[in-house]
Amino acid sequence: MDSVTSTAKNQKTEAASTSSQTLSVTDNRTGKSYEVPIVNGTIKAMDLRQIKTDPEDFGMMSYDPAFNNTASCVSRITYIDGDKGILRYRGYPIEELAEKSTYLETAYLILNGELPNEAQLKDWAWHISHHTFIHESIKKFLDGFHYDAHPMGMMISTISALSTFYHDAKDVLNEESRQKQTYRLIGKMPTIAAFAYRHTLGMPFVYPDNELSYPGNFLNMLFRTTETRYRPNPTLERALDILFILHADHEQNCSANVIRGVGSSHVDPYSATVAAIAALYGPLHGGANEEVLRMLLEIGSVEKVPDFIKRVKAGETKLMGFGHRIYKNYDPRARIIKRVAYEVFELMGKNPLLEIALECERIALEDEYFVKRKLYPNVDFYTGLIYQSMGFPMTMFPVLFAIPRTSGWLAQWQEMLTDPEQKIARPRQIYLGHETRDYVPMDHRS
Repeated sequence: MDSVTSTAKNQKTEAASTSSQTLSVTDNRTGKSYEVPIVNGTIKAMDLRQIKTDPEDFGMMSYDPAFNNTASCVSRITYIDGDKGILRYRGYPIEELAEKSTYLETAYLILNGELPNEAQLKDWAWHISHHTFIHESIKKFLDGFHYDAHPMGMMISTISALSTFYHDAKDVLNEESRQKQTYRLIGKMPTIAAFAYRHTLGMPFVYPDNELSYPGNFLNMLFRTTETRYRPNPTLERALDILFILHADHEQNCSANVIRGVGSSHVDPYSATVAAIAALYGPLHGGANEEVLRMLLEIGSVEKVPDFIKRVKAGETKLMGFGHRIYKNYDPRARIIKRVAYEVFELMGKNPLLEIALECERIALEDEYFVKRKLYPNVDFYTGLIYQSMGFPMTMFPVLFAIPRTSGWLAQWQEMLTDPEQKIARPRQIYLGHETRDYVPMDHRS
């Protein structure tokens, strides 16, 4: 009897637990009620389709411009808690990775899910470094650009051209092929970026040096002149490595969403990556740190900061580098970058715009207007100052973003391809246009 009673209680508890994991919806148009399952704190949009006013009705849809509250995928790569200022790659806090890891090790983690052991990291780094060279015809392609072409536009065109060199890249469902394209893209991205930079200066291209680290080799291809062997400054090399770690991935941002959407058609990864780079090109995404620098130049001096802040509060202009779509707290990457900035300034000399930036930050963090709106410095607030101090022109800023983000894009692309629930991306729309109309001949139109 006790056993039977216990079993009945367990069944009742399980039933209650199951019913509690649903959303009860009543359609006041029809009076009908529906039970929609809740899984991982979400409901499936397709479960709304059953809600209809009559059999001919298409069914209920959700409307969410810019995906403000829509999960388009299940991911295990990057976790963000914007209210608490948390960013983790595969569970590892960004602060620990920035302090203890390297970009290549972090890229391996993002793409493979676990930190590599010594042998795995050595093999990974070897494959990346032996895919840094580009075909000589690509050099000719780059030479065709005008001297003042934007480096980001050159990147988009050149990466796109790579798809015509590697025909095996089209076999996107082949794991071995995907791995090879991953080596190629992560390896060649700094080379193409450096060549684009040198082209704008009218300087000869510098070939990769595989004995240098990933950021060290990039600095070599950027800045080497007459040296027999380029030796990067350790401070700048490490600063660039940390910046690359911080930019490696950032969950379902605009460009990640783009590479998943374009990649869902099973196009080759070069074409999908180009789409992501194009998304990053926009001033609201990868160009944000450039906008911060322009803002600081516009302010001009520390004395003018209070007046500028007044204009911001009056809605006349924006405080660039403050606030984030996701973070409602201090961006954890901004704290790390601020420390890196001082290390770079100690070597290269203080950026004259730093005092203006610090005064903007001081006032904003104390002013009720910004505190109430949870507007804190984001990753873009200090990166532009660092890049400028390292000798990069503003046009290179989004390129420096694209290089490390390649590993994140490829991880998102690969996760999408191997997810059995994913299909070719095809969102719905709410049509509010005309109903059927008859064609009117030209001589009858008013």
